[in-house]
This record gives sequence, C-alpha cells and structure tokens, in this order.
Amino acid sequence: MGICPLCNGFREMTPVCPDCSGSMENTGREADYYDDYSPYMPIDQMKLEDGYPVDFAKEECPHLFKCSNCGHGKVFLIKE
Repeated sequence: MGICPLCNGFREMTPVCPDCSGSMENTGREADYYDDYSPYMPIDQMKLEDGYPVDFAKEECPHLFKCSNCGHGKVFLIKE
C-alpha cells in the first residue's frame, strides 16, 4: 500500500479551475463520498471498486477537488 501525500498532509495542491480559473480545494478521497461506510473501508479495496482501472496498479489516489468560486468538481489522480 502506497502513502498518499495529500491524505497524509505531506503536500498541498491548489489546481486552477478549468471553467472559471478560480482556485480548487481538495475535498478528500473521491471514494469517501460513495456511501456512508466508504470512509471506513480499506483504501486498496475501494480502489478495486472505484471505476479507475489503473489507480491500484499505478499507486494513485483519486482526490476530488471543488472550485470555491463556481462549484465545478474534478478528480485528480495523486501519485502515492
């Protein structure tokens, strides 16, 4: 299991919104929003079910970012 620098607070990331050029904020792992129990499931197990076929093999962590200006959301795959 890899270590995600965003999940563990080693790094911060503030991408630019593709719609309005505002700053996007990290809202956490995308899989945590699937259902009430998702945040408590093993991370590697959720990677097998999250719809990203390469995130487990390439050790990437899908994070959801949301624009504070227009509300646009986008998933970024963060290298572990």
